[in-house]
Amino acid sequence: MSNGQWYPPEWPDRIRALAAGELTPVTPRRAATVLLLRDGDAGPDVHMLRRRASMAFAGGAYAYPGGGVDPRDEHPVRWAGPSLDTWAARLGLDDPAQAQAVVCAAVRETYEEAGVLLAGETEDTIVGDTTGADWERDREALVARELSFADFLDRRGLVVRSDLLGAWARWITPEFEQRRYDTWFFVAALPAGQRTRNASTEADRTVWIRPAEAAAGYDRGELTMMPPTISTLRTLEPYGTAAEALAGAREQDMTPVLAQARLEGGELVLSWPGHEEFTKIIPTGGAR
Repeated sequence: MSNGQWYPPEWPDRIRALAAGELTPVTPRRAATVLLLRDGDAGPDVHMLRRRASMAFAGGAYAYPGGGVDPRDEHPVRWAGPSLDTWAARLGLDDPAQAQAVVCAAVRETYEEAGVLLAGETEDTIVGDTTGADWERDREALVARELSFADFLDRRGLVVRSDLLGAWARWITPEFEQRRYDTWFFVAALPAGQRTRNASTEADRTVWIRPAEAAAGYDRGELTMMPPTISTLRTLEPYGTAAEALAGAREQDMTPVLAQARLEGGELVLSWPGHEEFTKIIPTGGAR
């Protein structure tokens, strides 16, 4: 492949099986991921991690901190920012509790994987340094699911700062993929006094990089990314500051993007509606 598009070798066979009615799509699991931004000399940088090559899903690909929703993310929490009903409407969800779970998953996963916590003791404050040993014990307990996010916040007297997040995009893993996620992408600015670190066991390196620079690396085939990752990077490029990007989140289209596969003249055509750059033509002999 000429660019860095992540493309599993088993996809053509799975697409054929789906087209033949031999494959039952897995129900996607809800997930959330966060594009953490900080202002650099030439515009905002975004925090990215590289998934370990040994990972079953998207090994070696660059991504953002994120992961699946924990059912306990629906447990009541102290909340700052837009109401749950407002969030539900923005995220395309009928249930305010589910909207809270998606936002809480975004905040929790950012803390678990990057050590950054979008929460404060009051509605207009935010925690500072989160690198102490007691914080680390809590973070590890969250990762191990020994501690729910609601209990963690309650124990520390913290409020979720949902106003620090902006909903950016929503992508659903194709129906032929074995591991499927319905993922909401958010943007957020790195809070003053906090710093990222590679706290994820799933990543072997992390970088702060300008979106345009990361996209150029993808275009040269040097950085591997899944379609939603490179797509969201490209949409960040016009913004001059992290604050501008956060304000611009209100204008982003949250219509779910779901890949489609169809048979055309003996070839399989894999496409992501509205994102033509990812279209793949798969001849009878395999992928190209």
